[in-house]
Amino acid sequence: QVRLVESGGRLVQDGDSLTLSCVASGLTFSLPLMGWFRQAPGKEREFVAAIGRPGSTTAYLDSIKGRFTISRDSARKTAYLRMNNLKPEDTAVYYCAAALNGRTTRASHEYPYWGQGTQVTVSS
Repeated sequence: QVRLVESGGRLVQDGDSLTLSCVASGLTFSLPLMGWFRQAPGKEREFVAAIGRPGSTTAYLDSIKGRFTISRDSARKTAYLRMNNLKPEDTAVYYCAAALNGRTTRASHEYPYWGQGTQVTVSS
């Protein structure tokens, strides 16, 4: 059974940086596709970033390009989301997601595996 566990979310100030981690377990190999989504209060869940196998492409939500960076450590079966210059509008629960299909995709329905989420709150 695949399990994803996020960590790193907390309360920060406008302009601060934060790194989220997502550790995958339950497989003997690293999941080909890992992504991050977020859901703000009263809003639908939205795609943030995705990364395929090492050397493959990444994808980002337009509004966070240049501020957020997704990366992975396949040996540790871990994905990271480095978030710089955080803004109050980045406040949300951030979810890690994964799929066996290595093609980067923004569609949440293509990710069968999800973590429980970690709260990021950015105060102004």
